[in-house]
Amino acid sequence: MASFIFLILGFILLIKGADFLVDGACSLAKRLAVSDLVIGLTVVAFGTSTPELFVNVLAGIKGSAGIAIGNIIGSNICNILLILGVASIIFPLAVTKGTIRREIPICFLAVVVMAVITNDPMIDKGQNAVITRVDGLILLSFFIVFMYYTVISAQKDAVKADEVFEKHSSFWKSIFLVIIGLIALTVGGKWLVEGAVNIARIFGVSESLIGLTIVAIGTSLPELATSVVAAFKKKSDIAIGNVVGSNIFNIFFVLGVSATIRPIPFEVKNNIDILVMLIAHFVLFVSMFTGKKRLIDRWEGILFLVIYVGYIVFLVIRG
Repeated sequence: MASFIFLILGFILLIKGADFLVDGACSLAKRLAVSDLVIGLTVVAFGTSTPELFVNVLAGIKGSAGIAIGNIIGSNICNILLILGVASIIFPLAVTKGTIRREIPICFLAVVVMAVITNDPMIDKGQNAVITRVDGLILLSFFIVFMYYTVISAQKDAVKADEVFEKHSSFWKSIFLVIIGLIALTVGGKWLVEGAVNIARIFGVSESLIGLTIVAIGTSLPELATSVVAAFKKKSDIAIGNVVGSNIFNIFFVLGVSATIRPIPFEVKNNIDILVMLIAHFVLFVSMFTGKKRLIDRWEGILFLVIYVGYIVFLVIRG
């Protein structure tokens, strides 16, 4: 019972911590005269992925590689199939040409890079691989290039984000929110990992299964909340950009930071999950050209959810 309580409290602290961090950081950035565009591309992207980041770092430190890997892969699959599925059922999501040309292909690139990094030793020796610190630095290098390219491209497209960040607090209140957010994320991540590991042991299931399901869905709640609200407000660009940007962030930054801190063992069976992640991105890309062009229709959202339910059933059967 204690493990379930820690798991639930961990989720709550993660979500509220990310919320406080984003609010405080956005307000602080506004007072430091940082543009709305830069805030949206950096602070918000970081904020919605901080649950994954903190869970992965703490899982890596505790040696729970299954949760660390499962969290990244599971979150990315959940972001596309579950979150975009739900959001597009609420209101069909229109996708900009820029997202189709840039962000979605970069998502493919991120998955391919992850697949190459994790399978290189397997190809040579046929053994389980380890995502090394060097691999982590490579992923972080990709992230830096991605951020630079995104900022330059967005400036050229003259994207405006004034509506998203209309209010900002006093300087000290902003600092307070950032500090509280970081504390909540740290404690919440610790409790979530400990609860998940204990539950895995109690029911005799793998940490990888817990990471791919419970932890992945839990750490994706900020993206879910953001995309659902955006769908209700008919802000398709926010819903799509939030998910696609978060997926890129998860692999290049979160996994990069995690591996740089401590190398992460990778099991051959997780290649199936990487394949599902690649298929999810492919389905998203194809949906841009089926039905109404550059639009995720409601029936496509239902298809996303059906695929996700099928994947969860497969995970439970695999154990």
